[in-house]
Amino acid sequence: MARFDRYLLSQLLMLFGFFALVLVAVYWVNRAVGLFDRLIGDGQSALVFLELTLLTLPNVIRLVLPVAAFAAAAFVTNRLSTESELVVMQATGFSAWRLARPVLVFGLIVAAMMAVLMHALVPASRTALTLRQAEIAENVTARFLRAGVFQFPAEGVTFYIREITEAGELRDIFLSDARSENSRTSYTARRALLARSPTGPKLVLFEGLAQTLTYDGGRLAVTRFADFTYDLGAVLSPAGLGLRDEASMSTRDLLRADAAVQAATGRSRAVLLYEAHNRFAQPFLATVAAMIGFAALLVGAFSRFGLWKQLLGGAVALVAVQLVGNSAETLGVRDERLWPLVWAAPVSGGVLAAGLLWWSQRPFGLWRRRGGGAGA
Repeated sequence: MARFDRYLLSQLLMLFGFFALVLVAVYWVNRAVGLFDRLIGDGQSALVFLELTLLTLPNVIRLVLPVAAFAAAAFVTNRLSTESELVVMQATGFSAWRLARPVLVFGLIVAAMMAVLMHALVPASRTALTLRQAEIAENVTARFLRAGVFQFPAEGVTFYIREITEAGELRDIFLSDARSENSRTSYTARRALLARSPTGPKLVLFEGLAQTLTYDGGRLAVTRFADFTYDLGAVLSPAGLGLRDEASMSTRDLLRADAAVQAATGRSRAVLLYEAHNRFAQPFLATVAAMIGFAALLVGAFSRFGLWKQLLGGAVALVAVQLVGNSAETLGVRDERLWPLVWAAPVSGGVLAAGLLWWSQRPFGLWRRRGGGAGA
C-alpha cells in the first residue's frame, strides 16, 4: 500500500477503536442497569451479574461496530479536510475513488470482525447465556420452596406451602395468580410436585380446586381437578425457557432450517433462512457505513464552519440504509424465497456511497470547493 494509504488506514483504525470502546461502554452500561436490578432482586451475587454481562458483550459489539466505523471515517475525513491534507492529496492527482481505497480496506477489516462475531462469537455467547439463565431460573425456583411462609415469586403471584415432605412432595398448596388485568385465579391443592421440563420448572397440583374471579361483572368460576400443571418457569422468567433463540443457532443449522430446527426455535423456515443469510450480508453494512461517512464529507464546498451539513447528510443516509434493511426484513421473513432481500441494505448503501463519490468529482462540485475556499 502507498504511504498515504497506510497513514489513513492507521488513523481510521485508531479512531475506530476509540469510538467502538465508547459506544460499547454506553450501550453496555445502559443494558447492565436493568440486568443488575433484576439479578440482585433475585438474590444473585455480583459474580453472576458480571458473568451474564460478559456473555452479552459479543452481541453489543456487533450492534455498535457499523456506527463506530461511520464515526471513525467521518471524523478522520473531517480532520484531514480541516488540516488541508485532502486538498494536498487532490492537488497531486488523487481522485475521490483513489482516496476512498484505504477507507474501503478499513471497511472490509471491520466487516471481517463482524463476520467472526456473527458466525462464531455471538451464537456461542447466546447459547451459554441461555443455559446460564436456565440454571439461575432453577435456583430461583428452589428458593421459593419454603414451608409455612407466603412467597411472592412475581408481581401479582402469591405462593404458600404448608409442608414439604422428605420425599420432596408439597402438601396443602395455595397459589394466587393476579397478573391478568381482567381476572384473578386462586389454586388450592392437597399435594403437589415440582417437575423439570425443557420449557422450565412446572408445578403439578393434585386433588385441587381452581377459582377464577372475573372483575367485569364479578363472576366466580370454580373448577375441581384431579391434577393440574402450572407453568412456574413462566412466572419466574416471562420470556420463557426451552425454545432456543435463532441467534444462538449455528449458521449451518439455520441454512438447513429443517423441521427439527424449526421446532427447537419455534420459528418458521422463512425466518431461519433470513437470519442465516443475514449473517453473511450484515457485516458489509460496516463497510457501507465507513464509505458513506467518507464520501458524504467530500461533497460540498469548503467552509470555515466545518462540514457539519455533510456530516448530518451522511447520518441521514445511514439511517435511510437501515430503514431499507428493516423494510426488507419485514418482507423477507414472510416468504422463504425472499431471503435475497438481506442484501438490500448493503447494496443500496454501496450504490449511495458510489453516488456520493461520483458527485464529489463533478466539475460543479470542484468549482464550488475552489470558490468556497477562496471566499473563506
